[in-house]
Amino acid sequence: MSTKTPKSVVELAAADLQGPGVIPCPNPKMALWSNHPRVFIDLSHGGEGVCPYCGTVYRLKAGEHLHAHH
Repeated sequence: MSTKTPKSVVELAAADLQGPGVIPCPNPKMALWSNHPRVFIDLSHGGEGVCPYCGTVYRLKAGEHLHAHH
């Protein structure tokens, strides 16, 4: 049985997120050769999400909370 290790983990402040708790991937720090189609990773459920293309894990920094939307 193999355990998949994420390529990288990106910790974010709540202010870094766009719209209702999403972040785009690929992120600006990724090398251009490794780009894939742009997808939006939803962090609004549990504060963490994984890119289905590259395996990058996005999570809120410790103590960060999403603001409630009305």
